[in-house]
Amino acid sequence: MGWYDAPFVPTDENVVREMLKLAELRPGEVLYDLGSGDGRIVVIAAKEFKARAVGIEVRKDLIKRSWENARKAGVLDMVRFVNANFFHIDISEADVVTLFLLTSTNEKLRPKLEAELRDGARVVSHEFEIRPWKPERMEIVSDGLNTHKLLLYRIKKR
Repeated sequence: MGWYDAPFVPTDENVVREMLKLAELRPGEVLYDLGSGDGRIVVIAAKEFKARAVGIEVRKDLIKRSWENARKAGVLDMVRFVNANFFHIDISEADVVTLFLLTSTNEKLRPKLEAELRDGARVVSHEFEIRPWKPERMEIVSDGLNTHKLLLYRIKKR
C-alpha cells in the first residue's frame, strides 16, 4: 500500500465529531482509525468521547505528529499510534473503525473488516463507500465550505 491508496487529506475537526456521533462512540469503547494521518480522529475520540483509541498510519512523519497532538491534548494515556500498514494489524478489539480511504481501498479492506470485527462493531467511512455493503445510515455534514458524506456500517455476523 502506498500514498496512492490513501493520500493524507486531513478531516475537518467538526466532521470528525460528526463521524464519532454517527458511530455512537461511547466512553471506554475502543476506536481504530485506519490511515490515521495526524491523529486528529484518535485524539478527539479520546479527549471528547472518552474512548480508548488507536491510530494506524504508514507514514512515520505523521505518527510523530500524532503523538505530539495527543501530548498537547493531554490524552497520551488513552491513545496508541502504530506505524504500520493497517492490512497487517489485528483490529479485532475495535468497537468502532473510522476510515477516510478511497473506495478501491475500502473494497480491499472489507474482507479484513468482516473477518476481524465482532458482531455489532461499527464502521464509519468518510466520503467513500464499502461495496457491496449497504450503509445503515448516511449523513451529509458541512465543514462550512464543503459537504461531506458519512456512511455508517454495522458488522452483522450470521
